[in-house]
Amino acid sequence: MSSGNGMDTISLLALLLTLSAGFSILNHHTLRIPVTIGVLIFSLLTSLVVMILNPMLPAYDLQAFPRSMLGAINLPTTLLNGALSLLLFAGAMQVNVGHLRAKLMSVTALSILGTVLAVAFLAVAAWYVFPLLGHAVSFTWCIVLGAILAPTDPVSVVGMLKRLGLPGPLQAVFAGESLFNDGVGVVIFGVTIGLATGGSQEVTASEIALSFCREAIGGGLLGALTGWIALRVLKGQRDPHIDLLTSLALATGTFSIANQFGMSGAIAVVVAGLSFGTSYSHSIFDEASRKDLDVAWTLIDEVLNVLLFMLIGFEILEIKPHLFEILAMLAIIPLSIAVRALSVLFSTLPAHLRQWERGRVLSILTWGGLRGGISVSLALGLPPGDLRELLLPVCYGVVVFTIIVQGLTMEWVVRRLFPSTHLSSSDG
Repeated sequence: MSSGNGMDTISLLALLLTLSAGFSILNHHTLRIPVTIGVLIFSLLTSLVVMILNPMLPAYDLQAFPRSMLGAINLPTTLLNGALSLLLFAGAMQVNVGHLRAKLMSVTALSILGTVLAVAFLAVAAWYVFPLLGHAVSFTWCIVLGAILAPTDPVSVVGMLKRLGLPGPLQAVFAGESLFNDGVGVVIFGVTIGLATGGSQEVTASEIALSFCREAIGGGLLGALTGWIALRVLKGQRDPHIDLLTSLALATGTFSIANQFGMSGAIAVVVAGLSFGTSYSHSIFDEASRKDLDVAWTLIDEVLNVLLFMLIGFEILEIKPHLFEILAMLAIIPLSIAVRALSVLFSTLPAHLRQWERGRVLSILTWGGLRGGISVSLALGLPPGDLRELLLPVCYGVVVFTIIVQGLTMEWVVRRLFPSTHLSSSDG
């Protein structure tokens, strides 16, 4: 511990790693569920115990230490400006680019049109529901809520796909959508939060479209360029350490450059990561080098995942829900699932997922639309005030429900809809 009320970075990291290792071991010996979900459940339980014991021990403020820890970490900044670059890159590296290219129409429709529709549908639904519960919320803030909950979480989705063994093209649609739609969701959130807080009064539709194109297309082009440069640099050398260092530099560097130039860092990193799954990259890495690189990135991905899900569990200490917030949470959870189904249905109508029976694919994409760290980070980043106190518990409730309930039942749903798939316990 450092002097004063804060912790130095290494102590903080030591505490986080110790807790996440402890929760992982507990999960292994008790629940035996996917490690990220197990860690989330244990950190939630720990937080709830602290919250229950706190009033019983008036001499001690048990919540002061975890709250100061969460303040020091500042999840929105840490995730949206830091860890996200590595998590998205790791997820993109695992996508089969051939399958993705074949399903590009579906992925584009889902990640752009689907996200916009999800924001709009949830905004309208929330706008009608909140007054019924006794508390009207302005339409702009309902759009903000929609933007927070629209992106599906690439971290949860890609991790889940590894276990489920779904058909390759369907995996590519799933992963591709979740990797790109958070970039789209963050862009929409940035525009709407400006309108909701009065930061930008007069914003025309053409300005929104222009800034969206700059962020999305600019980010995509930048990622393609940096990915190609990195692969050119790695050509002809056979050192696994250089491969890993270059890929780390690519992920963090692309993200930083994109943010400097007002482009979407998330989209840029995903495109850069996808460049490592192209046929060009396969001609550069031999099988052993590729395997080393995949193993290293899988480990980075797993460690960051566990830390992120543990922090999500502890963030419940930031929330002070009252009856209205709890009712709103219970109303928005089923609405968010219905909205997900409608946005998937309408966005894929033009692209027609012809290769499979639509009902099965629609069900899988709907139930597998897990929300995660990005939604929590956006909600935590809301400006202080009554609306943050209202929207934060609602967003948090939806995220925890989708990760725990949908995440754990997804295997059963896949078995019912795709009986021929073989579920792998490994990362295959």
